[in-house]
Amino acid sequence: MKLVIKNLTKTYKNGVKAIDDLSIEIGSGMFGLLGPNGAGKSSLMRTIATLQSPDSGSIMFGDIDVLKDNMSLRKVLGYLPQSFGVYPKMSAEELLNYFATLKGISKKSERDAIVKEVLEITNLYEVRHKHVAGYSGGMKQRFGIAQLLLNNPKLIIVDEPTAGLDPAERHRFLNVLREVGTNCTVIFSTHIVEDVKELCNEMAILNGGKILNHTTPQNATKELEGKIWTKIIEREHLEQEEKLYKILSSNYNQDNTLNVRVHSAEKPSEEFVASTPQLDDVYFIALKQDEPQLV
Repeated sequence: MKLVIKNLTKTYKNGVKAIDDLSIEIGSGMFGLLGPNGAGKSSLMRTIATLQSPDSGSIMFGDIDVLKDNMSLRKVLGYLPQSFGVYPKMSAEELLNYFATLKGISKKSERDAIVKEVLEITNLYEVRHKHVAGYSGGMKQRFGIAQLLLNNPKLIIVDEPTAGLDPAERHRFLNVLREVGTNCTVIFSTHIVEDVKELCNEMAILNGGKILNHTTPQNATKELEGKIWTKIIEREHLEQEEKLYKILSSNYNQDNTLNVRVHSAEKPSEEFVASTPQLDDVYFIALKQDEPQLV
């Protein structure tokens, strides 16, 4: 099923335009929505998830008119917000059983089967009797995936799910998400480029409520071949170099010098050497090209 968004707009009472005449089509598989904090990602996720209404525009998921028929979408939706609360004195198994009841699975045998299945998928079966409030950050996020899988969703939305996770927990979480994202549409909202690179077969860069680039990670980096250059400079020369070149990023070396990356169709000067394009370069280029339009 395809998600089709057309001319979506949302302005809050404080005057912030969170979604600005946004149109995009998202097919099945893992879709990465990449953007900085405040780009409008959560506003878009909440609108798709029917938690808020836009000012104008339309959202279709297959033959479901999302804005006119919230309940039909909710029946096939799995949503993991940036943060979600849990009951402090309930085990994962008890809580999932409760959520399954809320989702309309009235038969105990069916509930027990689906709860066991989602606990196994998310690698939480061995700790199913432990209180969820005592879980680590990564375990709580995997529990979040478990609860959204209870109704066998066709559309899954996860909003900044790896923020604050340590590398091992992040890796486990991404593996779970990769497994569940094979047979449905998954929108993965994040400001972490590495997440999109590892997980998504399609992506869009969002800023200021607008789509700046809709592509695939492979095509995006391929288009930059022969256009990314690096050189090592002393850190006190950074400001001077920024006036001369379109510097995308600068990283410290062990000797406290800086390795700067520049986007240019031709070699900027003799000191530069060609570098393999990275998804970070694609991201920074899109944001820098958008800068003149920022207010």
